[in-house]
Amino acid sequence: MTALAPAESPQAEESTDAAESPLEGFRIGVTSDRRSRDLIEALERRGAEVLHAPALKIAPVQEDMRLIEDTRAIIAAKPDLCIATTAYGMRRWCEAADSFGIGDELLETLGSCRMFVRGPKARGAVRAAGLADVGISSDETTSTLVDMLLTEGVRGKTVAMQLHGYTDVRQIERLRMSGATVLTVTPYRWVKPDGEDRLPRLIDAACTGNLDVLTFTSAPAVDAMWSTAHEMGLYKQLVESLKLNVTTAVVGPVTAQPLLDAGITPLIPERFRMGALIRLVCEHLALNHVRRLETRSGSIELRGRSLRIDGQQVELAPAPLLLLRALLGAGGAVLSRESLSDLLELRGSVHALDMTVSRLRSSLPDGKLIETVVKRGYRIRV
Repeated sequence: MTALAPAESPQAEESTDAAESPLEGFRIGVTSDRRSRDLIEALERRGAEVLHAPALKIAPVQEDMRLIEDTRAIIAAKPDLCIATTAYGMRRWCEAADSFGIGDELLETLGSCRMFVRGPKARGAVRAAGLADVGISSDETTSTLVDMLLTEGVRGKTVAMQLHGYTDVRQIERLRMSGATVLTVTPYRWVKPDGEDRLPRLIDAACTGNLDVLTFTSAPAVDAMWSTAHEMGLYKQLVESLKLNVTTAVVGPVTAQPLLDAGITPLIPERFRMGALIRLVCEHLALNHVRRLETRSGSIELRGRSLRIDGQQVELAPAPLLLLRALLGAGGAVLSRESLSDLLELRGSVHALDMTVSRLRSSLPDGKLIETVVKRGYRIRV
């Protein structure tokens, strides 16, 4: 997971004029629980329709006695090195220790060891606690931090690692195989959220082409979606849809890893921030999913599910909309009846294709926009 700092404001990083509604006509899925309102409001302000289905939520720290047990073990071990992965995790760790009366002991223990941080936000939290760090990851990943520790040598040393809800087992094993004793602490854990039926509905929307973009701000949320899709018997269909039809967008490389492992290449902003993620989604959709064409029937613009002809909003049902999107993409070239039938999954039904074309024509201000090319197929009349 690449954590988002609570103090970070997406409004502060936005450069797109919200009045332009760059996301009008697009449907975007949001899987985050923590700080989801900021992301949803930013997307809706740009015109997007948002489907919110939190995949996981953070368990209350007061209920996590394992955290306190692990903290006491770290205090007793007096580690030589400590890795802080997230600002949110560091704050929760210190708050939990304070609530159980061992906050001062924890700070004294961490102050006596060499602290390494995964990114600027984790560094800020470490320093806010009155501690100092001696190293920071160049790319905000735990693997790079482990590289740094292995370079200087960890054999015979005790390393404390603050995890972030998603245990990177590979990095822990790398340290242990190099001779280190590794103690871990997880200041926040992931549990299933309320309203569990929302995630299956989001998965169904992704599988049926009723979603344009799916966003993730944590790797555990991706894993939770995979698990739910398996339970629904839709895992293979979901992965295929995310490869071909639905754009995935993540806040950073750690969040991206479970998608990459499934063969899906998500959008990743250069800066691992929510505002940068929003801008990247806007740019991607504008470049790749907005169709414009000048025709004899007027100027056409198709943005996701929003169709305008000479500025006039036109409502289309899903099948005619899919057909029009394909014809617009051809730019006036003829598309065969066979290819259109396959696109609409009509299994070669001539009658079903003709009915869809008829419904499309009847929904348009000028039905002549869709031209029949005898014995060949259909095209847009440009």
